[in-house]
Amino acid sequence: MSKKIAIIDYKLGNLFSVKHACDYIGLDSVITSDASFISDSDALILPGVGAFGEGMNHLNDLGLSTVIKEKVSEGIPLFGICLGLQMLFTESEEFGNSMGLDIIKGKILKFPKNYKSKQLKVPQIGWNKIHMQNETLWNSSSLSGIKDSSFMYFVHSFYAKPDNDSEVLTNTNYCGFEYCSAVFNNRNVFATQFHPEKSGENGLRIYKQWAKNYNLLP
Repeated sequence: MSKKIAIIDYKLGNLFSVKHACDYIGLDSVITSDASFISDSDALILPGVGAFGEGMNHLNDLGLSTVIKEKVSEGIPLFGICLGLQMLFTESEEFGNSMGLDIIKGKILKFPKNYKSKQLKVPQIGWNKIHMQNETLWNSSSLSGIKDSSFMYFVHSFYAKPDNDSEVLTNTNYCGFEYCSAVFNNRNVFATQFHPEKSGENGLRIYKQWAKNYNLLP
């Protein structure tokens, strides 16, 4: 029987490119903001492009924050992408202070304008490498099968700083500044700051491995 995958629509984000990636690997996915459908789904994808506070306001207004947290606590797989990763965290300093879903303890911070006498161009837009932080964690995650230091596609001005180093799956170096670029939490929450659906063949491999890890393919 085909598993139901909810691509959460909160009026921000790269929904159709995510849906296309899911279709390509054979996932039965639906773009939806229906809390009942999301509650009945076998796995969740939380994509996103935009501002943290606006994203959280939309999630809250649509009544989706509670159902996402409930599903995660039940052990349902969740795949967060870009802003979707950031909103999993406790809070963000973007445009003031905004509270997140608090599924992953930590903060979302703005890239410094300068780091060790180097000027950082913000936002970071383009290809950059992801570096393995824990081989065991990597091999049990959706990055299994991806080579360490592979290039992925990024677009962001803020970065995640988890409280728990054991949840840091990859780091990325941007002009000398190293930050967390993917997390893996409680074995069912996998999230990337980069966009796998825009990262070519490697990105599609990540989607396929995620589906394989949680038996989501027909």
